Amino acid sequence: MLEVRNVSKVYEGKVAYQALANLNLAVKQGEFVGIMGPSGSGKTTLLNVVSTIDKPSSGEVCIAGKNAHQLNKRQLALFRRRELGFVFQDFNLLQTLTVKENIIFPLTLENVSIQEQEDRVQRIADKLGITSILNKRTYEISGGQCQRTAIARAIIHDPKLILADEPTGNLDSKAAKDVLETLQRLNQDEGATMMMVTHDSQAASYCDRVIFIKDGTLYRELHRTDSQQVFFQEIMNVLTSIGGTPDEFSAVRV
Repeated sequence: MLEVRNVSKVYEGKVAYQALANLNLAVKQGEFVGIMGPSGSGKTTLLNVVSTIDKPSSGEVCIAGKNAHQLNKRQLALFRRRELGFVFQDFNLLQTLTVKENIIFPLTLENVSIQEQEDRVQRIADKLGITSILNKRTYEISGGQCQRTAIARAIIHDPKLILADEPTGNLDSKAAKDVLETLQRLNQDEGATMMMVTHDSQAASYCDRVIFIKDGTLYRELHRTDSQQVFFQEIMNVLTSIGGTPDEFSAVRV
């Protein structure tokens, strides 16, 4: 589904900074992968490169067999809109729209029929438990409900790959747990392919696999083979060895 091949990213300036260095990774269809690392490790740069927001200095990023960075501007905009789904820490919802209008927004850009929009939004709202708030504005609902709305918007067009950037960063522990369980259900029940950048070890324990990045390169990876609690502890052990300040990684159990 996703292949990152020998990707490097150098930010030019008075002093050039290499954020990624010949990094390789692959994400299989239906896999839920977490990306972790200390501040400055390159995890956000990796997400930006995969999401086509930023271009690699060298190397290739292939999503569903397409090298997105070889597309022209128009093709890239269509690719991003049709093949990728985004979930952000700050929700990025439009306050002037209702929950329902926010969710169907990607479909309106594709000229999907009104009936098809209605059918999809009802199905997804039922699945995510937000049917009762569809006609509310985003300022009338909780943070957890905002994030589930954002998830609904990210998946309504059936993207090939869902990219999540610190999706629980602005949520309390209960809302975070609800959102993570929602993502996990989508992965397990719908076969959604996901890549999530997080600093939260408990959030990462919901993934099938966690990739640790340090100094722009792959440091280590863990596969979940046992209980979530055991996986959580294994993640904590790697974070202890990888370095960084204690407040960079949350050990809060949600």
